[in-house]
Amino acid sequence: MNLNFLDFEQKIAELEAKIEELRMVEKDSDINITEEIQRLEEKSRQLTGQIFARLTPWQVTQLARHSQRPHTADYIERIFTDFDELYGDRMTSSGPSIMGGLARLNGEPVMVIGHEKGRKTQEKVIRNFGMPQPEDYRKALRLFHMAEKFGLPIITLIDTPGAYPGIGAEERSQSEAIARNLLVLARLKTPVICTVIGEGGSGGALAIGVGDCVMMLQYAIYSVISPEGCASILWKSADKAPLAAESMGVSAERNLELGLIDRVLPEPLGGAHRNPDLMASTLHQALTEELVRLRGFSPDQLLEMRYRRLMAYGKAD
Repeated sequence: MNLNFLDFEQKIAELEAKIEELRMVEKDSDINITEEIQRLEEKSRQLTGQIFARLTPWQVTQLARHSQRPHTADYIERIFTDFDELYGDRMTSSGPSIMGGLARLNGEPVMVIGHEKGRKTQEKVIRNFGMPQPEDYRKALRLFHMAEKFGLPIITLIDTPGAYPGIGAEERSQSEAIARNLLVLARLKTPVICTVIGEGGSGGALAIGVGDCVMMLQYAIYSVISPEGCASILWKSADKAPLAAESMGVSAERNLELGLIDRVLPEPLGGAHRNPDLMASTLHQALTEELVRLRGFSPDQLLEMRYRRLMAYGKAD
């Protein structure tokens, strides 16, 4: 894969370019430079480890938004079998910003629902860059009710800058759609496992993010507003986004410290986009473990535990 390196990865990019150049030389000649290539590969791994060990919250934000980062569709393809996508809120739209449907996890039927940003330009436009409108949330709501009716666990994958802020979305009651999803998720009598795989932006994320277990990938972010939005409000300049990211504590580690999530899933060296298969395997294992754990509770126990969990937010130890 051709990797798009971020600004803070330029030293790694230079090393990788040298390695690729040597590979081409070795391929086109009889010169054996395998040892030199291996030495540089090890140097690249060490450098990547050093850089990624001290990432700032803003750099983590850049990783969470990486153009090659795996999306909901990528994880569905790698983790689940027999996926049957379901469309529409049964009123006005197919709900393209949220992807959902029936699938099997280790042979067990589940309902999978997640934000989808799209890859190519046309798909991004159709998916509205992963920013759901009211119809998308009402589609998710329909799938929530369907899962509960048939006793299916719900697995949500969160990756959105936030709910779409357009005038039309507000006219069609964006806030009501989000609020209703929060209410219904809190009361569902079936296990709900939520994972932030990229961006977890505000109510746009929360509308499919209330569950019995909330996990985050190591380089995902979760916050009440984007760093740029926060900076524009507090400092009147989006240039202060790095400072805002630091102040808001958007990282997985900080969210775990605050008790807002339950688990952080480690990413491959350099981020999930470096090895999507390994990241999918890690997520698969975590979902399997959490589903087995939650299956041990009755619906009433799940509701009680979910209520206590939500009521504990914001309380000091």
